[in-house]
Amino acid sequence: MGRLKLLLLTTKRFLLLVIISCFSYQAIAQDDWQVELISLRVANERVDAQQLDPRNRPQLYNTETLYLKRAHHPLSIEFGAPYAPRALTLQYRYRLDGFDQNWVYTDSQYRRATYTNLDHGRYQFNVQASYDGQTWQGHRQLAVEVATPFWLSPWAKAFYAVPLLALLAAGGFVLRTRHRAIQQLRESEERLKLSLWGSGDQLWDWDIPQETIHRHNSWHELEAFPIDCIRVKAAADSSNIHPMDLPVVQQKLREHLDGHSQFFEVTYRVKTEHGWLSILDRGKVVERDAQQRPLRMTGTLKDITPLVEAEERLKMLAASITNISDGVCIYDAEFNVIETNASYSRITGFARSDVIGRPMQLEVYSPEFLEQIKRQLGQYGVWHGEVEDVRKDGSFYQIELTVDAIRDDVGHISHYVATFSDITERKQSERELRRLANTDTLTGLPNRSYFQVSHANLVRKRVQHALLLLDLDDFKKINDSLGHDVGDQLLTQVAERILELGRIHDTLYRVGGDEFVLLLENTSDVNVITEIAAKLLDHLSQSFHILQHDIVMGASMGVVVYPNDGQSSQELLQNADIAMYHAKSKGGHNYQFFNESMNRNAVRRLQVENQLRQALRNNHLRVVYQPKVSLTNFNYVGVEALARLQIPGVGMMSPIEFIPLAEETGLIIEMGEQVLRQTCRDMRHWLEQGHELGRVAVNLSAKQFLQPDLTQRILTILAEEQVSPHALELEITEGVVMDDPEHAITIMTELNQHGIQLALDDFGTGYSSLAYLKRFPIQTLKIDKTFVDDINAAERDRNMVASIVAMAHNLGLNVVAEGVVNHDQAATLSRLNCEYAQGYLFAKPLSSDALLEQLNAPALIH
Repeated sequence: MGRLKLLLLTTKRFLLLVIISCFSYQAIAQDDWQVELISLRVANERVDAQQLDPRNRPQLYNTETLYLKRAHHPLSIEFGAPYAPRALTLQYRYRLDGFDQNWVYTDSQYRRATYTNLDHGRYQFNVQASYDGQTWQGHRQLAVEVATPFWLSPWAKAFYAVPLLALLAAGGFVLRTRHRAIQQLRESEERLKLSLWGSGDQLWDWDIPQETIHRHNSWHELEAFPIDCIRVKAAADSSNIHPMDLPVVQQKLREHLDGHSQFFEVTYRVKTEHGWLSILDRGKVVERDAQQRPLRMTGTLKDITPLVEAEERLKMLAASITNISDGVCIYDAEFNVIETNASYSRITGFARSDVIGRPMQLEVYSPEFLEQIKRQLGQYGVWHGEVEDVRKDGSFYQIELTVDAIRDDVGHISHYVATFSDITERKQSERELRRLANTDTLTGLPNRSYFQVSHANLVRKRVQHALLLLDLDDFKKINDSLGHDVGDQLLTQVAERILELGRIHDTLYRVGGDEFVLLLENTSDVNVITEIAAKLLDHLSQSFHILQHDIVMGASMGVVVYPNDGQSSQELLQNADIAMYHAKSKGGHNYQFFNESMNRNAVRRLQVENQLRQALRNNHLRVVYQPKVSLTNFNYVGVEALARLQIPGVGMMSPIEFIPLAEETGLIIEMGEQVLRQTCRDMRHWLEQGHELGRVAVNLSAKQFLQPDLTQRILTILAEEQVSPHALELEITEGVVMDDPEHAITIMTELNQHGIQLALDDFGTGYSSLAYLKRFPIQTLKIDKTFVDDINAAERDRNMVASIVAMAHNLGLNVVAEGVVNHDQAATLSRLNCEYAQGYLFAKPLSSDALLEQLNAPALIH
């Protein structure tokens, strides 16, 4: 029976091969073949595909999908390539996608794929053949679908799903609830951490029995916990809490631990590396034992240093606004008063309660002015100005007012702040200062400043006018002799007299100490100007009665006319000054119209002054010497030092030209010291050369004589140049000593005591008193040249000289005659017993070197 079955099977295989060969002949002929599925075994039993499922085709070899009703049974698929050339040499590989991960390889002898325990589902069976194991071809695919067991069917699953879903829903609900609780806890913890981190607060947890403190979100600035000696055990002197705050912290903490307060809250200062840190310490006991003893306490530390500083700043600002001297008034957006400070009430007289809610107002001004202020505030945000207002008592006052608009965070105006200061007294002072600045306080006349402004306006408008610049003659002598009170009253009366003569539209100004300017408007008529000038001089020449003194005063006047004498106020005043000095040079008490020659003289005067200053600065001053001769033997007995100016590019300047100017400008002091110093150097040089010239005379000017330290200055120069005081003679003019004889005697005595001899120069030209002359500590009288010139022609001059010589001899003084130019003059002087003389007859002024050349020559060679 077995053999029969084997024969039948073999026969079927043969027939199958024949059929396959018939269908595949054409492809084989073209070398186009594929692997075929030959048989199917389930549970090691050969079956047809249709037996497994009606959906399977009867033939396996052309089936695309294989349906299996049951799973978990062994399944074998036999394959082969019967129509392939050299089929016995083929190698095969197969794989069940969804089950196998890799290809399974086999040879031509074993061509079967077997699978067990296939789960229900869909698979893809693939098989390929190859001759060399490299190139695979004849690919055959078969979809395998294993039926799902009924207990795994959708209906069964649906049945199972109902209780499962209920169970899962319950479990999910529980899990979600738990997860939500955990998530909420985590979120709460995270929010707490973020809140602590964001707020910067430090969390502390105090385990009271264990005496430990746990801290979270610690600060770098505060590494150590505040040592209050309760939470942190330590001595009080080692605490980092401010000594003034520590007792308060301890008291608050004990009160809370004892249950006397619901919360512990206190602010205090803690020491850090960078100074004191202000903190807010808050906490609460969260756990107590059965006896209500505290076990655990938690709390936070908050850095409130910025808040404390801001609060202190606010207090400072509030105190400043409240107590500043300026008034402050705050308005709302509708300009209604909402706050004032104390100075507001002090300045205005209105109390705070009087003005709260009252609209902004300025009673002195119109509503349009107030609206203008409001418009400017809305446009520019600030208004500043000086306004007048009325106090509560009705009095007027002036304020300097500033109103600022205050904007909120979105840029809208929320408030207006007005600050003001009372400037009533300042304005009064300014008016008084303005009056004083423009008015002469003594005479009440407009002063020089006011003249300059008004005269400049007159010139700018091209109005014809004349200026009369008037200066009182010898006013200084009245001040010095009768006192400044008399001088001040004299100036006042002079102003009154000039005003009496002036026309209604003329203006009188006091432009200097004793200088007045009369401005004659709308006239350039010389006759009118001359008439007014003459009347002024005549009126002023009448005596003034002041403090029991009758004073006769002259005046010099310079006159200029616009536009002939100048095109500007400064030029006109300058030319009037030139004309006035020209009037003084003519003896005073006269008036002079300005002309171009005066201007040339003034320019020359200025030029000489500049040359003089440059000469002194650049050491262009030269000293020459004129010998003194004995009229007995005609030998040189001394020399007189004379100053000369050598101007580069100009030459030698005459002393007549620069000496008066030096006296007037005060440069004579510096010049005199330079002459004395150069003379001392020449004297030392002569002595070093072995020449003895006797005493050298040096002129002493009036301004030098008035110096309080004259003696010390002279002695200092002598010491520095190493010259003995006994070799020096100082010549002082008669007019200098007679201005203040007593003072002159004191100075001359002091000089004489140091060995310096003194000579009274230009004797006979002044007003010497014989009473003073005998008291003057002098050794020599010098007869002025004016007496010597006519000594042989006029008997009166000869007798005058004889009297002077006799008087000098009676006083024990030597006599020197100046300006001797011929032998007749020398002979006459000799007969009159005059001992010495000097002049061009004997020698002209010589330089130091030229003088040494003539030392041995007879004096009368000339």
